[in-house]
Amino acid sequence: MPQAHASAQLIGDRSHQCDATATYTHNGARAYVLCYGIGSNDEVQAWTRTAARRIARAAARRGDAEAGLRSVYDRYAAEPERSSPFAHLPSACAAVAVTTPGQHLTVARCGDVRAYTLTPDGADHNLRRVFNGRRNVVTSYLGAVESDDQRKGQYGHPAIEAATAPADAYRLLLASDGAYEPLEDSARKLARYLDWSPKRAADSFVSAAIEHAGSHADNATVLIADLPTGPRVARTRRMAGK
Repeated sequence: MPQAHASAQLIGDRSHQCDATATYTHNGARAYVLCYGIGSNDEVQAWTRTAARRIARAAARRGDAEAGLRSVYDRYAAEPERSSPFAHLPSACAAVAVTTPGQHLTVARCGDVRAYTLTPDGADHNLRRVFNGRRNVVTSYLGAVESDDQRKGQYGHPAIEAATAPADAYRLLLASDGAYEPLEDSARKLARYLDWSPKRAADSFVSAAIEHAGSHADNATVLIADLPTGPRVARTRRMAGK
C-alpha cells in the first residue's frame, strides 16, 4: 500500500508557479518527484509539470531513482533543437526518490532541489550545489545536453547525482530552493517543520518559507512522504506530536 504523502506550494512573488510534484506507483515501486522550472512563464510552467510526471513514471517502472531520472534527462538532451547555442527551451531542476519492496530508498537529482530523509538519530540530506559562491548559478538541470563527464569537467560533479538513503529513514522531504533556502538563511532547522502528518508538515513548511523570504519570495514547494522502511516507533511518536 502506498505510504502517506502530501505536497504543498505557494507562488511567492513570481508571476507563475513553475514548481511541480508528481508521484507514480508501478509493481510496488513508488516514485516521488519534485521539479522547479527555470524561468517564470506559461511555457515553463506546462513543461515542468509534464517533466515531473515523466520522471515519476520512468523511475517507478524502473524501480530506481537514478535510472528513471537519467532516462528522462537523456530524452530531453537528445532533442535536436537543444544543441543550438541560440535555443531558449524550458528547463528545470529535479529530484526523484523511489521506494521498492524490501529495498532501501534511492534518490537522484540534477540541479538544486534538496532531498532529506529523517532517521531516529537526525537528518540525512544532500548538500546544495554552489558555483564559486554564487548560489543562483545552476550547475545541472533537466533540459541540458552535457554528459556526466562534461559536467564533471565544468563543475566537479556529474550531471545526475544519486544516493541510497539510510536504512532506518522514516520520512522523506523533497524541497525546492524557494522552500528550504529562506529557512536555512534564517538559521531554522528543517527537521523542526516535519513533526506532523505529511499534509500539515507540508503546509507549515511552505508557509514558513514565504514568511521568512522577505520581499523577494520565490516559488516554495515541498513533497513529504512517510517511508515504509523506517522504524514504526519513530512514525508513531511523530504522528502523536511527541
